[in-house]
Amino acid sequence: MGAGGDGRVLAQKRNFSFDKLKLSSVKDDLTVLRHMWFGSKKGDDHAARLESFYGPQAAAYDAFRSRFLWGRKPMLAACAARLCDRSNMVWVDLGGGTGENVDLMSQYIDLSKFKAIYVVDLCHSLCEVAKRKAKAKGWKNVHVVEADACQFAPPSGSATLITFSYSLTMIPPFHSVIDQAVSYLAQDGLMGVADFYVSGKYDLPMRQLSWSRRFFWRSVFDIDNIDVGPERRAYLEQKLERVWEQNSQGSIPYVPFFRAPYYVWLGRHPSVGHALHEEKVERPPLFPPTFLYTQSWEDPEPDMEVMEINPNDTVLTLTSGGCNALNLLVHGAGEVVTVDCNPAQSALIELKKVAIQNLEFEDVWQMFGEGVHPRIEELYEKKLAPFLSQTSHNFWSKRLWYFQHGLYYQGGMGKLCWVLQTLAVVCGLGKTVKRIANAPTLEEQRRLWDSNVVIHFVKHGPKLLVWLFVKFISMFLFNRAVLWFGGGVPGKQYALIKADGIPIENYIARTMDGVAESSHVRKQNYFYYNCLTGKFLRDNCPTYLREDAFAKLKGGLVEKLTVSTNFFMDELRARTYTKVILMDHVDWLDTHVAQELADTLAKQVSPGGIVIWRSASRCPPYAEQIRKAGFDVRCIRRADEGYMDRVNMYSSFYIARRKGKKD
Repeated sequence: MGAGGDGRVLAQKRNFSFDKLKLSSVKDDLTVLRHMWFGSKKGDDHAARLESFYGPQAAAYDAFRSRFLWGRKPMLAACAARLCDRSNMVWVDLGGGTGENVDLMSQYIDLSKFKAIYVVDLCHSLCEVAKRKAKAKGWKNVHVVEADACQFAPPSGSATLITFSYSLTMIPPFHSVIDQAVSYLAQDGLMGVADFYVSGKYDLPMRQLSWSRRFFWRSVFDIDNIDVGPERRAYLEQKLERVWEQNSQGSIPYVPFFRAPYYVWLGRHPSVGHALHEEKVERPPLFPPTFLYTQSWEDPEPDMEVMEINPNDTVLTLTSGGCNALNLLVHGAGEVVTVDCNPAQSALIELKKVAIQNLEFEDVWQMFGEGVHPRIEELYEKKLAPFLSQTSHNFWSKRLWYFQHGLYYQGGMGKLCWVLQTLAVVCGLGKTVKRIANAPTLEEQRRLWDSNVVIHFVKHGPKLLVWLFVKFISMFLFNRAVLWFGGGVPGKQYALIKADGIPIENYIARTMDGVAESSHVRKQNYFYYNCLTGKFLRDNCPTYLREDAFAKLKGGLVEKLTVSTNFFMDELRARTYTKVILMDHVDWLDTHVAQELADTLAKQVSPGGIVIWRSASRCPPYAEQIRKAGFDVRCIRRADEGYMDRVNMYSSFYIARRKGKKD
C-alpha cells in the first residue's frame, strides 16, 4: 500500500476515534441528565441523598458541569487576582466535589502559593474522583476531606481563601455553614461564592429578576433539592462585607432558549467606612449602544494654563473618553469625579482605570495606544474582569473584539473616522492622508495639505462646481444624523452654529484648515493623528499613555478617580467642588435648564473656584446667566480671532471664577 493509502487509513482511524469520543461524550451527558431529571434523591440523611444523586454521575460530572456552571471561572479568577501577590496560603473549597476547582484555579495562580488546599465534600463518590485527580495531577498540597462543611475547620485554624462553588444552595443549614466558614476566615482572608440565584421581590437593582423568572427558576431547582432563594446571599452580606459581585445568566446544555441566572460574590471581614453599591444603569434614549468618543475631544493644555490645579482640588468633569480626567490627576488634582449619562462612556474610562491598576505599561499601551491587543481575552478574564463593575463587565464582555479590530474605529466617532478613511482610499487619497499624518515638519504638512487635489479644488476651483461639491459633501457627511451619532453634535449645538451665521461646511472647513496650517499632526497633535491612523504614537499621545505619567497613576494617583454614570446636574449637587469642567455640555441644554445649572454652580462651587467651558457659539447666551449667578466670566479665546487649540473645533473658550473669598 502506498503513502496515500496509509494516510487514508490513519485518517479513517482518527475519524473513528473522534466519532467514538463524541458518542461517549453524548452518552455521559445523557447519564448526567437522566440522574438530574429522574434520578433518586433518597436517603436517611443529607450525605445519603447526595450519594444517591451524584454517585451514578460522578465520572461524567466535570465535563457536563463545564458547560453549565458559568460562574466558577469568573469567581476563581477574581479571587486569584486579589491574592496573586501572596504565598503560604490556605484554601478551603467547601462542597468542592471532584476537585475541578483546583484544576481551574491553576490557570489563574500557581498552586504552589498555597501551602494547603482542602477539598471538602460530603459525597463519597465525588471525593473518590477528587482523590484520583489529585494523585494523577501530582498535587502534594491538596487534601480531599469527606466531611460535613458545617463542621469542618482546617488544621491550621484559619484559611486565606474559602470558596463555595455552586455548593451553598445545596447545603440545607446554610446559616451553620456560613457561620462556621466565617469563624476560620483569616482577618485578611477572602471568601468567594458562585451559584445560581433568584432575587428577592425587592432586591438591589443589579440583581432584580421579574416575578415569573423568580417563580420559574426557584421551582425548577427545587426539584433537585437546590434552594436558589436570596436568603443565602443576604446572610453572607450580614456576616461579611461585599467586595465585588457580578450577576449574569448562562445557557444549559440541551435546553434551548432558557438561561439560568447566576452570581459571583466576593466578601471579607467588615472594614470601617466601606460601602459598595451599584445601581442598575440604563442607557438614555437616542444614545447608540456604545460610546460616542474613544478619546477626550478637548485639548487639555489650555485647561491646565488657567485652572490652577493643586492637591486641594476636587474637580468635576464630563467623562468623554476619560483621557483628560486622568490628565488632571497627573497634574496634581486631589480628587477627580468624572460623570456621564451614557454607561458606555463610563465603561471605557473604568476599563482604563482598571487596566492602569492591574496591567503593566506595555499591555496598557497596546490596548489604548495601538488600540489592538493580541491577548485581550486572556488579560480580560484574568486581570480586568475581576475588578470591573457589573455594568462595565456587561458592556466589555460582548465587545472584546474592539481590541482585535481596532478600538479607535469603534463608537460613534470611531466609525466616522473609519468611513472618512475609507472614502479617502476610494477617492485615491489614501496615500496622501498617510503622508499628511506623518509629515516630518509643519511646513511639509502645510504643503501637502494645500497641494491636495480636493483642498486645491475647493480653494481655487470654479465657484459653481465648488459650491455643488461642498453642498453634496455637506449633505452626505455633515447632516444632523452623522453629526450626532458620529461627532456628538446634538441639534441644540447645531442651532448655535447656525445662529452665528456660519454654514456647517464652513465651520468644519475652518476647523480642519486651522489644524492643518497651525498644528503639526505627527509631533504634537495626537487628536487628529489618531483620527487619521486609528492609533497613537509613543511621543504623540494623551498624558496617561506616557510611561512616566502611567507610573504616577499606577503608584496611587488613579485611586483618586471616581467614575459616575449619572446626569451632570445630579453629580454637581452631590458635593462641593473647587473646579468644574463643563466642556461643551451647556450647548446641549435648553435655556431654563442652563439657568438651573448656573444657579447650582453658584451653590456647589467654592468661593474662588473655577469653571471652564467651550462652546460652538462665539458668544453663548448662557455665559450671561453664569455671570449673573455670581461668577466673573471671561472669554479666553474665540475662533474669529484665529487658531484656537489642537482640536480647534469650538468657537470660544470661557473661564468663570466664583466670587467671594476662599476659605
